[in-house]
Amino acid sequence: MAKPRLHLDADVSYRVLQRVLLERGHDVTRTPCEWMPLDAGDEQQLLQATARGRCILTFNVGDFMHLARTHPTHGGIVLAQQKDWSLAALIAAVDGLLTRTVAEEWPGRVRWLNEWRPGTDQP
Repeated sequence: MAKPRLHLDADVSYRVLQRVLLERGHDVTRTPCEWMPLDAGDEQQLLQATARGRCILTFNVGDFMHLARTHPTHGGIVLAQQKDWSLAALIAAVDGLLTRTVAEEWPGRVRWLNEWRPGTDQP
């Protein structure tokens, strides 16, 4: 079972988040990167992440819920409400997601980051 690979879309693309996750041994990319320009639209970000075997984390709930229906074979979408997260809680939850899930369970799935919020029942 492979570890999940994650892409941080433009809305959640914090350098420090990526750096900490990389330091913890996770495979995480962010917008912008060599294959994703800063001005990439939501659909481009989802399709490019999917083409590279990555699930995507976003705060853009409405647009990505629509894209999940439009592109049901996406690589996986993790949704979070931006106002609900401190940086420390975001790091802990994403670390938990990447530690406790496997890549094979993500394609076509949409899940809420709250599932891995510290202090909640973990999946």
